[in-house]
Amino acid sequence: MNLKKKSNIFILLAILAMVLAVGAIFYVKGQSEVVASVNGQKITKTELYNLMVKQSGSQALDSLIAEKIVDLEAKKQNIAVSDQEIQTELNGYYESYGGQDVFFQALTSSGFTLDDVKKDIALSLKIRKLMEPRIAISDDDLKAYFEENKASFAQEKQVKVSHILVDTQEKATEIKNRLASGEDFAKLAQENSTDTATRDSGGVLGFIRKGEMVEEFDEAAFSLKVGQISDPVKTEFGYHLIKAEEIKEAQEANFEQSKPQIFEAVFEQQVEAEYNAWIEEMYQQYKIENFLANK
Repeated sequence: MNLKKKSNIFILLAILAMVLAVGAIFYVKGQSEVVASVNGQKITKTELYNLMVKQSGSQALDSLIAEKIVDLEAKKQNIAVSDQEIQTELNGYYESYGGQDVFFQALTSSGFTLDDVKKDIALSLKIRKLMEPRIAISDDDLKAYFEENKASFAQEKQVKVSHILVDTQEKATEIKNRLASGEDFAKLAQENSTDTATRDSGGVLGFIRKGEMVEEFDEAAFSLKVGQISDPVKTEFGYHLIKAEEIKEAQEANFEQSKPQIFEAVFEQQVEAEYNAWIEEMYQQYKIENFLANK
């Protein structure tokens, strides 16, 4: 999976949502033309529409035109995207964001829905399938990419951790004693942790690398063995009990082991390059009327 592509998913969704919002602002009937006022000075929705079109309207409309071309070409070539393909890509998003709960938090804060994401995934998969016949990747291409990006294919030591966060050392010590007597870590996290982002999942934070967490947490997490639970660890957020669930030891970059990831990265690069050329060709083949250009 291309993590850069995933991190940018909400940017594309924002562009598409913006153009829909522009249309909604301008065309909704039965509402006042005034959208705001300052000391009685009115701002109309026409002024707002014109400003939004001037700032980003062209980019948003180009995105919608390109999306329409992709859909039409996919139908012409009998290219379809299955629900299973979309779910597989979605699972990759969950993993890259550090878990399904974290992904949905990002989704909620961005103002988009799961259907928005699925629609974007379907579009990306159609583009991949349309571009695939235009792409040829040799072993030399893979080796060249590996040599240029070798550091990114080395694996740092990673620890999969869960934690329980509480406000006081006394509370942390009490829970530590309950854990020592055999109580379940996940259940105690659900009942006691003040970290609302991980509480419902039993405190699972997922895999972390050195330097990703605050120093005190980091030091404690990377000193644990699998299954071991730390003593209370004080950070600026409170007191943590940290459990090491799994450890991935550091590994040097290995071409053969990394080959699937290398192929995917090279393929994504070539898809992007081919798509830019392809969409230009399609613009010449389709009758496109841009009425926004005249406004």
